Amino acid sequence: MTVFLVRHASAGTRDHTDPGDGERILDATGTLQAEQLAEWLRHEDVRRIISSPIRRCAQTVEPLAKLLDLPVEVDHRLGEGSELSAAWAALTDAATSDGDTVLCSHGDLIPELISRLRRRGMQVPGRSGCSKGSTWVLQHWDGERFATGLYTPVKA
Repeated sequence: MTVFLVRHASAGTRDHTDPGDGERILDATGTLQAEQLAEWLRHEDVRRIISSPIRRCAQTVEPLAKLLDLPVEVDHRLGEGSELSAAWAALTDAATSDGDTVLCSHGDLIPELISRLRRRGMQVPGRSGCSKGSTWVLQHWDGERFATGLYTPVKA
């Protein structure tokens, strides 16, 4: 069982003063990143795709969902600005799912989740990061932690 923890693809520049920022959609680079993600993960045993309710996250995983004929489930615990404890609960729920799961979230939560996993002993061979469109491949959940986490940036 593997959890693919995806940061949403490129969606332009954040504007905290814009009340519609939560509706920001993927730009051309982000669309390409989402398509690349789908082409990569279509060969995995993905049985669930779960996204933050923010539109740019759902758009990131929609091409994969279409290829695999799976619904995109929405989980508010993965939303931007969510409490870390809520996002952790969403991650641990995914870790106990049957088959591989894709979670799509945001740059404010993913580094915190990875930091918590590392403090619990998760090994990270190679570099870390959280660029837009990137994926953490989390494997070997033992009920407390993943044994390994591999950071995979996306080029577009």
